[in-house]
Amino acid sequence: MEFVAVIFLVVVIIIFLALFFSFVPIGLWISATASGLRVGLFQLVAMRIRKVVPSRIINPAIKATKAGMEISLNKLEAHYLAGGNVDRVVNALIAAQRAGIPLDFERACAIDLAGRDVLNAVQMSVNPKVIETPVIAAIAKDGIELRAKARVTVRANIDRLVGGAGEETIIARIGEGIVTTVGSSTSHKDVLENPDLISQTVLNKGLDAGTAFEILSIDIADVDVGRNVGAQLQIDQAEADKRIAQAKAEERRAMAVAQEQENKAEVQGMRARVIEAEAEVPKALAEAFRSGRLGVMDYYNMQNIQSDTRMRESIAGEGKNS
Repeated sequence: MEFVAVIFLVVVIIIFLALFFSFVPIGLWISATASGLRVGLFQLVAMRIRKVVPSRIINPAIKATKAGMEISLNKLEAHYLAGGNVDRVVNALIAAQRAGIPLDFERACAIDLAGRDVLNAVQMSVNPKVIETPVIAAIAKDGIELRAKARVTVRANIDRLVGGAGEETIIARIGEGIVTTVGSSTSHKDVLENPDLISQTVLNKGLDAGTAFEILSIDIADVDVGRNVGAQLQIDQAEADKRIAQAKAEERRAMAVAQEQENKAEVQGMRARVIEAEAEVPKALAEAFRSGRLGVMDYYNMQNIQSDTRMRESIAGEGKNS
């Protein structure tokens, strides 16, 4: 029984020690103490209770201590609980200190919580970034299209990282500057001869205002001649004028055809009335015969007169033709 009790006691002690060392990070406390970071075991246990991973706080704090910076563990823990990346913030502070860039802990935390990579921003302040714009098309006053591509060298502006616009705004403003410069040029040859006009226009307009970057330089990488938009517009205008003229001519032709048809109808109506009148002549003669107003000899004399008239007209017509 005593042997069983000893075995049970040993098992209980092993389980207790396993739970204790899993809950109390002794190894982490030893590393922090050896690095000169003042932290107590109860403080580490309190982090566990607050559902904070102690290594996420202590390891960055050790790096800060070794770099000669004093950062409160409570501030690191508060930033962690707010959803920030403590390790990235500490790395950014160390990089800023080494590069001589003024950056305090509170601003670094604000930049990190704003969703920006504060370490990348510090690195970009030391090593500027080159942004390449897509091909931007613009048309000069002579109607020639130019297609330009620019490379913009920017440096992160730490003071404007919170609330400042990003790379998309820089690219949009560069495109605006290219379109403005080319569009105000009398001839596309002026831009081809001096592409630096675009750089000067963009830099003079201060297009980096309100952004998280500072434009250092703008280099026009390539300028190509595109379409002759002015000539194409003239061709389209001429084609439109031709179609309008054709439509008006077709309208006049339709009116002429309608007038001709109307004249033909009128002539046919007159012919019908003449035929109708000629048809009344035999009726009138018959009526005259029945009523006694016209005799047979009178009718023959009238026929002779008509024949004589037709003969005279025929002889006169032959005389004119000869």
